[in-house]
Amino acid sequence: MFSGKIAVITGGAGGIGKTIADEFARNGASVCIIDKSDNPYFVGDIACEKTLSEFTEKVISDYGSVDYLINNALPIMKGIDSCTYDEFNYALRVGVTAPFYLSKLLLPYFNEGGSIINISSSRDRMSQACTESYSAAKGGISALTHSMAVSLSGRVRVNSISPGWIDTAFREHDGPDGAQHPAGRVGHPKDISEMVLFLCSDRAGFITGENICIDGGMTRLMIYHGDNGWSYNEK
Repeated sequence: MFSGKIAVITGGAGGIGKTIADEFARNGASVCIIDKSDNPYFVGDIACEKTLSEFTEKVISDYGSVDYLINNALPIMKGIDSCTYDEFNYALRVGVTAPFYLSKLLLPYFNEGGSIINISSSRDRMSQACTESYSAAKGGISALTHSMAVSLSGRVRVNSISPGWIDTAFREHDGPDGAQHPAGRVGHPKDISEMVLFLCSDRAGFITGENICIDGGMTRLMIYHGDNGWSYNEK
């Protein structure tokens, strides 16, 4: 399906990013990964402007163009109780600034039919306590998505995906963890990778500026004290 295509993936050495990379490769694409962890292509921290420039130079030197950019790298999750000024800004550099700047650097090299996919989170619309750095970054990339989709109209389609609970170890969860989801289970990385590949394909050629939440229905589940076994316990 993607023979001859070039896919660039941030945070592609593990978890959801690795599954996305593996699925692109399995479908014939050449994959360019950047990650702080060891990987076959490029090791580096996307929070650094110089690293993004060097990575872009390598991709273009090796392939001359790109088809897909998947902004997947994970910001740190710290809260207002403990997150420092520098840590909060670091989360935003990884989660918002790097996706913006890497898109900007690669923009002149996108082939016709190109696609950018930003990996957000269901935390762009709901939260647990003390997750401010992560939630702010994910909210930012969701907004960045529709902004870039308008700016790049007719050139590159831009969409985002908001995963909910995705077990990157592909474990099956019995009992309440799975049952609480309207879909009846916890998510797997392939639930995300399959949507990424669909959004990059010609079948999604009329979809841009969208955020698709893949969370097993959890953000649609209304929770009240005493309903369906839920109870509220005051701290």
